[in-house]
Amino acid sequence: MSQENVEIAKRAMDGYNTRDLDYELIAPDFEWTTAMAGVDNEVMRGREGVDNYYEGLDAVWEHVRVFGGEWRDLGDSVLWLGQMEGRGRASGAVVRSPAASLYELRDGRISRLRSFLDHAEALRAAGVTE
Repeated sequence: MSQENVEIAKRAMDGYNTRDLDYELIAPDFEWTTAMAGVDNEVMRGREGVDNYYEGLDAVWEHVRVFGGEWRDLGDSVLWLGQMEGRGRASGAVVRSPAASLYELRDGRISRLRSFLDHAEALRAAGVTE
């Protein structure tokens, strides 16, 4: 089941990058703690929360994408450590940063997602030591 969880998380990331998330991937009680400037540390809930997140993100950023890195299968959760890159809407400045996501899954759907801009913080949240 856990490799299936990795595939679900990868599909969700692809949906993030294209702004075309398959809402069947998320549980009805889905919660997402964000880490992007403009929507930092907000908790988004359900489909409406995801839609609101995209609105806030797109108001601040011309484009944002996450990419690369590694995926770690943690059983009922999946940890991704990679990079994000975005261009500010007002400034036009390009920003590149470490990025990480901790996906918690239940019954084949993402129930909780926590995003980070620091790999060490994400590893601690996942209970993983290097």
